[in-house]
Amino acid sequence: MINPVIQQNISQLGQGISFPNQNRNYCLYNDQRTNMIVNAKEEALPYIDTFLKSANTEEQVLDALQVLDKMLDKGVKGIDKMYPALSRFNDSASPNIQVMLSGIYRKTLVPDAFGPLLKMIIRQSVNPNYQYFDPTEEIGGAILEYLRNQAVINKPLINQ
Repeated sequence: MINPVIQQNISQLGQGISFPNQNRNYCLYNDQRTNMIVNAKEEALPYIDTFLKSANTEEQVLDALQVLDKMLDKGVKGIDKMYPALSRFNDSASPNIQVMLSGIYRKTLVPDAFGPLLKMIIRQSVNPNYQYFDPTEEIGGAILEYLRNQAVINKPLINQ
């Protein structure tokens, strides 16, 4: 059964975002809407997955990624299974999207995301695309987390 409250809140993702500026190096989101979706836990994931598959503005993508990031902080399970929907943004030139994706990949450690993270950091290093913050900090942190995790379980990321 479709939960109309969750569906309505997810359909409004992207509305009311404030981007970073000279006084703040992060985005601001609608915390009330975010919390309502996060509190729905796993029940909201199919709706977010569907939303991400059709999201076409930076605001929509960022808002949905921010919700997923908060869900990961709350221990919501199953977000790693959303990699197919998330991966469509791996080549985004937006430093905001790169930071949010990196944070999610850092927490989920989906093996398929390692290569795109490397591509993101190389692209940012060769052709920096940011004004108020450096996305390579978060991207690099995610890469380091992958390497640390792989060293702990003694399994190489790349087959030789």
